[in-house]
Amino acid sequence: MNVIEIAKIVVGILLVIGSLLSLLSTYGLLRLPDIYNRSHAATKAATLGIMSILVGAFIFFYFVDGLISAKLLLGIVFVFITAPVGGHLIARAAYRTQVPLWEKTIKDDLKRDDLKRDKRMTKKLKKAAENQ
Repeated sequence: MNVIEIAKIVVGILLVIGSLLSLLSTYGLLRLPDIYNRSHAATKAATLGIMSILVGAFIFFYFVDGLISAKLLLGIVFVFITAPVGGHLIARAAYRTQVPLWEKTIKDDLKRDDLKRDKRMTKKLKKAAENQ
């Protein structure tokens, strides 16, 4: 078994894993109850699925054709950086616009952060009022 045959097997495994993760992400988007859970499914599983497929394509072109594709490398870096940040910003914007949580949600971390921020702002305003 030579290197190209091993690379083809690895590429096949990566493509299957990426496809399954993308399918799982789609299922999560359809079945999860609110925007926060859906964005979680869309960002985590879809990012790993897309990256797995892109890495598989990169390995294929490198070992079979001898090409180092800068477009694939840039795609991997771009997806790795932007997808989680975009998902976080979408969820944060939904929370700030008061999209309701699912009724069975038991923990609200953003509410705790908002309370801390409000306390800090109140202290700053009091200090500013005392200094005037």
